Parts: sequence; structure tokens; C-alpha cells
Amino acid sequence: MSLATWKRRLRPRPLIQQLEIRDLIARALAFQERLRQAKSELPPPDPGWYPWDSFGALTLLDQLLTGRHRFLHPLIGDLPVLDLGCGDGDLAFLFESLGCRVCAIDNPPTNYNRMAGVEALKIALDSSVRIEPLDLDGPFQLPLRQSGLALCLGILYHLKNPYSVLETLAAHANYCLLSTAITRFAPDQRTEVNHLAVAFLAGRDGLRGDETNYWIFSETGLRTLVDRSGWEVCDWLVVGDEASVLWNTQRDERVFCLLRSRAFLPPPVTQLVRGWHVLENGAWRWTARRFSLAVAPGAQRLSLKVTVPPNLELPLTLTARAAGAVIATHTITRPGDFECAQLVPPGAEVLVEFELDRALCPDATDARERAIIVRGIELG
Repeated sequence: MSLATWKRRLRPRPLIQQLEIRDLIARALAFQERLRQAKSELPPPDPGWYPWDSFGALTLLDQLLTGRHRFLHPLIGDLPVLDLGCGDGDLAFLFESLGCRVCAIDNPPTNYNRMAGVEALKIALDSSVRIEPLDLDGPFQLPLRQSGLALCLGILYHLKNPYSVLETLAAHANYCLLSTAITRFAPDQRTEVNHLAVAFLAGRDGLRGDETNYWIFSETGLRTLVDRSGWEVCDWLVVGDEASVLWNTQRDERVFCLLRSRAFLPPPVTQLVRGWHVLENGAWRWTARRFSLAVAPGAQRLSLKVTVPPNLELPLTLTARAAGAVIATHTITRPGDFECAQLVPPGAEVLVEFELDRALCPDATDARERAIIVRGIELG
């Protein structure tokens, strides 16, 4: 197989890091039709499918998100998406269709159809979304140790202890997309409270007669809550809803915001040091026979996703060293794609040096010394 053929095989496919928020909205509209079709072919769960539009909030993200936050990859990275209060899982399945790993959680007793809808759609869509029943109003442990992005849309007023949930979430998620209702006035509709850090606790009849609603915050109260629970505001948008009423005649307002956690511990990162050629096609790069990278503290396992070209003499030996000591040796006997993993010694930043026993020499078509192609680097 020629190198040109290998390059065609390695040409990058559309990835989530290339998606801008308008692309997400367009994909959501198309995926919504796929969901409607799937639901039409299934017997509806009792008492029916989740009746509220899960995709409606996405159209507002074009107004909300700014700068680098308009692209999915800076928000998600290589970590999973966590969907809190997933309903029938519409958004969870959407993000999975974009190439994300997703965990969807909800509480069966308060879910509209006791999570029968999301379970049925998972089977119908042949989905790998992880579905977890979880009561956020009791003692709980989130099912993911780390998440790139948490979706917390329209559930804050359903939580008995929103402070605890947001504080716990800040330790597990790097970013959070949150939406919730807010109020400018006290229930008497005369006392303005928007400038005060307050929240109103609903009585047993809840808000609008829904007993699962507990809290309604002023805008200042919500900002104070997200700050005290470990988040900083990246983007903030207030929108009105003329069709919805909060207190008697007061029109509903909602906040949509993107939050970044101050408590989230970022995963360890790598820094390329020596022996790396320029990135090609935005997805892969050649190495020289000797190459190295620095691993930030906290990593335990370093994995290289490599491709061995067909015109390199085999067998090929790749040796990894840290502080002069051999930490792994990999012997490759055929061309193709491989994973070369090694454990990184604990401590401060670690320089990992790799050496191959042979490489392609510079020639008339390429003046570089070329050994292997590295398609990705993963830390764990």
C-alpha cells in the first residue's frame, strides 16, 4: 500500500472540535426529525413521551455563547458529557450523534414516564449512552469522575438543595450549561428584588401548581449561588417568555448561562518537546527516530495512537524512557494502527523520551527523517 493511500486513510473526518454552535443547532434540527421518527415507531410509554421541547434551548445558544466557547471542543475536550434531568434523553442522544460519550441521569419517581422513554429510545437508536437513575435530592454520588460539559437545563427550580448539587457538580465538570427561571419581583408583584441576592421557596402547591418546583431566584441571587458553589460566569443571557406567567400576571424570565468550574481539576496534559514534525491535515504528525514529550503531574498512563507506514523495515522496536530508565518496550511486526501504552512514574513533570531502532531516511521526495505517525496522545 502506497503512502498516498495511507494519507487518504488518515485524512481527518468531521470531529466535534470543528463544530461551531450554529453547526450544532443545524444538526439538532435534523436529529430532532430522527427522534420524531423513532418515537412514531414505538409504543408510547405511560403516560406518554416527555412533552416539553428539549431542543428549544439550543436555539438560544447562538445568542449566548461568545468567542472560543462557540466551539464544542474547548468545552468538552475528550471527556464525557453529563446530562442532568435528561427527560427522554433527546439532548443526550444528540450529543452522542456528534461523537461525544454521554451519561444521562434522571430520577425515575419524578421523571415524566419514570425513564421508560429514554430506555426505549436507547434501544431503538442502538445507542451507547449511559443511563443512570439518580435522586439529586438525597445523598448522591455522580456517576462520572470527570465530565467536560454538564447540561443542567431547566432543573434548578426542581431541586430541594440546588447549592449542594451545583457545588458537587463543580468538582466533577469543567463547564456547565445552565438554564433556570428567575424573578424580578416578590410574589406581591410590587416589591422589586432583582438587585437582591434572594430566592423564594414555593409552598406545597409549588410554582404554577407544580409541587416539584421549589425555588425561584432573583438574577442577583442566581449569580451569587453559582459563585458561592464554585463557578465563574463565562456567558450570561436573560430572555423573556411572553407565553408563560410566574406570579399571577408577571411574565416569566429565564437565564441561560455558560459556567466554568473553579474547583474542577483539569486532566494532566502533554507538551511536545523534540522530534515532532509539523501537524498534517489537522489530525496526525510524523516523528523522527527520537522524539520526546513532557507529561504534567497526575498522569499514570501515557498512550500513543500510532501508525506504522508500510515501507518501513520491520520488525520495529519503540523504547520509552523516563529519567534514563526504560519504562516500556514495544515491538511491532506489521504495518498498521497500534496503541503503545506505558505507565508514567509519579512526581513532578515527567520527560518521556521515545526511541525507534530505525526510520525512513531523507530522500528526494521528503527531506525529513520519518519514523512513525502519531494520531493521538491520551493520558489517564
